[in-house]
Amino acid sequence: MIFAMILAETKTSLFSQRARRNLVSFASLLVLGLSGCATPQKTAFPDTQQRVIISIPEQRLVFLENGKQIATYLISSAKNGIGDTSGSFKTPIGKLEIADKIGDGLPLGSVLKDRLPTGEVIGVDAPGRDPIVSRILWLRGLEDSNRNAYERFIYIHGTPQESQLGTPASFGCIRMRSVDIAALYEIIKVGAQVWIVEDSSENAIKAWGIR
Repeated sequence: MIFAMILAETKTSLFSQRARRNLVSFASLLVLGLSGCATPQKTAFPDTQQRVIISIPEQRLVFLENGKQIATYLISSAKNGIGDTSGSFKTPIGKLEIADKIGDGLPLGSVLKDRLPTGEVIGVDAPGRDPIVSRILWLRGLEDSNRNAYERFIYIHGTPQESQLGTPASFGCIRMRSVDIAALYEIIKVGAQVWIVEDSSENAIKAWGIR
């Protein structure tokens, strides 16, 4: 469309042949530039091979693949308890999925603000500091009990406050040690299923029919 308009205009103008060539070249660059502006969005596809169970009572995350328990990690859920109301600072329960992964290759302890690295790297249990660090696994709710999770920016993410792990201390997200979230990040896929429960991880595994 852009090419046709420019060529039609130049045919009826007093521009030189060289000027017409320059205009066409500029139009080509403009089209290429516009086409490069779009950023592809990551899409989650259900992954029945990988599953994550997060037990609120145990403050534990269990990662399973093809029915086998691969790893167990200590976590911290919300200090305000469970829920999905916007502004509640609570952890949603029920079945969710990994909607996106953020933080490829960042050094452990890298601070992430609005899902972007700030360039700052902080140490474990840095006094007075409580940002999101290292990696983010963004959760999307699949049930009424957690339908707001994605818009609430509920993540599984790294925390510098590792001494608080094992007790509810977050503002809604699931916190992990930086080394643990980095390890999980490497193996988990977008679309992996997550189940946050008010029960033991063992009972959840049985209830989910994982063998």
